[in-house]
Amino acid sequence: MSERKVLLAVSFGTSYNENREASIGAIEAELAAAFPDWEIRRAFTSRRIIDCLQKRDGLRIDNMREALARAAADGVRTLAVLPTHLMAGFEYTALARELEAAAPHFARTALARPLLSEEADFAAVADAAAGMLENCGSCGKRTALCLMGHGTEARANGVYERLQQVLWERGHADCFVGTVEAGPSLEEMMARMEAAGPYRKAVVRPLMVVAGDHANHDMAGDGPQSWKRRMEAAGYEVSCVIRGLGQEEAIRQIYTAHARAAIDALGPAGIEKTAL
Repeated sequence: MSERKVLLAVSFGTSYNENREASIGAIEAELAAAFPDWEIRRAFTSRRIIDCLQKRDGLRIDNMREALARAAADGVRTLAVLPTHLMAGFEYTALARELEAAAPHFARTALARPLLSEEADFAAVADAAAGMLENCGSCGKRTALCLMGHGTEARANGVYERLQQVLWERGHADCFVGTVEAGPSLEEMMARMEAAGPYRKAVVRPLMVVAGDHANHDMAGDGPQSWKRRMEAAGYEVSCVIRGLGQEEAIRQIYTAHARAAIDALGPAGIEKTAL
């Protein structure tokens, strides 16, 4: 009998069912195709979303601790974890600790790095983002692509500034990065657009795996504080694209490469506890 191997895809989660399957589901499907001898499982890190889906839809999704306990109870000996998180922030650190605590229950474990980790990741994401602007059929000359990230108080928030720099270094002058809850703020992003412009059109997309609450409300909502309304008030013609990063093939390929690196790092014996 072959050894039972599980690849656990861990995401923050979303209550938007269609967008969830178009993004997280698409990532998991690509993993299944890339690693046919591995069982693909799902876990979410947001307790609020897990509880919402259970109550509203009767859909049961494990959190990280539950997924690890379930795998151990099922006799899984080799476990690889792929977080779909953008950065090594608070949630990534927390799941890394949970994996390390559970590692004695498995023969081999490995943790893949988040989307933006190494310089090659920033370059790949920057080029993928630029492709999003080029593939927008309604976009004309001097149209800015504005990427809305979440933002965090963690030191890892620096990935947004680094991505902005890499975008410009790679010649993607019309691409700008901002965040909802940290820096660069929307005002800082628009100041950069003004300095680099003039722009009159802007395409706004979420720099998030799933187009969930932030994309539908904070970005594209009708309220006066949404990015769309505030940018329109500043004189921009704004188009919002409700499409998460997980829906982009180029982004899914990065996640698959990170999973492959984690799997390749598993030796024939022992326990791998260090994030790659």
